[in-house]
Amino acid sequence: MPHVFVNYRTGDGEQAATTVARDLTHRFGPGLVFRASESIRPGQLYPEELLAGVRRSDALLALIGPNWLEAPDVSDPDSRALDNPEDWVRKEILEALSNGLPVIPVLLGRRTERLTAAALPRPLARLAYVQSLRYDHQQAGTDLDRIAEVLSELVPGLEDSGTPEEPAGATHDTVTNSLSGGGDGHTQARDISGGLNSTVIRESHGPVNSGSGPQNVHQPHLDGDGSTYISGDNEGGVNHRFGGRR
Repeated sequence: MPHVFVNYRTGDGEQAATTVARDLTHRFGPGLVFRASESIRPGQLYPEELLAGVRRSDALLALIGPNWLEAPDVSDPDSRALDNPEDWVRKEILEALSNGLPVIPVLLGRRTERLTAAALPRPLARLAYVQSLRYDHQQAGTDLDRIAEVLSELVPGLEDSGTPEEPAGATHDTVTNSLSGGGDGHTQARDISGGLNSTVIRESHGPVNSGSGPQNVHQPHLDGDGSTYISGDNEGGVNHRFGGRR
């Protein structure tokens, strides 16, 4: 079965990794997306499972945030993590490249710039020449659609079910309205999509249909001299008689 490996750096892209992995799992099916914190079970040796997860995958998404390049090495804060051969982000990418997997850089946010060969360790320099994607939470729906589309094209057998998870903060074309409260003049509506043929305005005197069809208006109760109410077709004269005969 086809698999996708989500590569990310802790402190730089774990939140985006969670969103991307869950969205792709929703689209492609459970068990087809590898993300370390969810895919490695308690008691398993993570060094073995990480590399095994890369080897049984068909593509690797390298999530690159604004601090990805310059993140310090935990063992030597004066040097970069990427320059350490034992850095797991680096090891996973190199394992994917050595196994012939497509590695897709995913730039996080609007300000993360494309990689340059000069800024990368020599073994990773080829990433600078790979076409990248972008994931920005402010346009999450569009970016997640694009990531899924590219993976479907690259990995045979990986099919988008068309039912992505709703990402936090995503915008879409469905309008959901809710007016709360009791008594007359309140309504509740949800999941309105497409065009609206008519609008119903409800107030304390009844509904008013503002569409193109017949206008249904609540007829008021009128009594007393001097009151007149006309409704429907009127083809004759209107005669008034008030009180007794004069």
